[in-house]
Amino acid sequence: MSLPKPYTDFMENFPQVAETLETLGVQCKQGGPLDERSGRLVKLGVAVALVSRGAVKSQARRALQNGFSVEELRHAALLALPTIGFPSMIAALGWINEVAGELA
Repeated sequence: MSLPKPYTDFMENFPQVAETLETLGVQCKQGGPLDERSGRLVKLGVAVALVSRGAVKSQARRALQNGFSVEELRHAALLALPTIGFPSMIAALGWINEVAGELA
């Protein structure tokens, strides 16, 4: 999986900030009782709620690489429907489907 150019540019231009951000992510993972699988769904859910195409696709890729099924990711997006509304949910579902198509 290649990283998006804006992210690699960020890492190149601000290496200390990128390293600090990576450390923060590790500390957040270790900061509570959620296992890796639950944490992955939380991150996908946040990305869906933010209606962030890049974040949804990134989290979907990571989840699929970590053993989630496409159906589980679709269900996670569907669960957001009552909270974020149909247009936002359907956009996220489309991005998940794009990722599933890329990896097929």
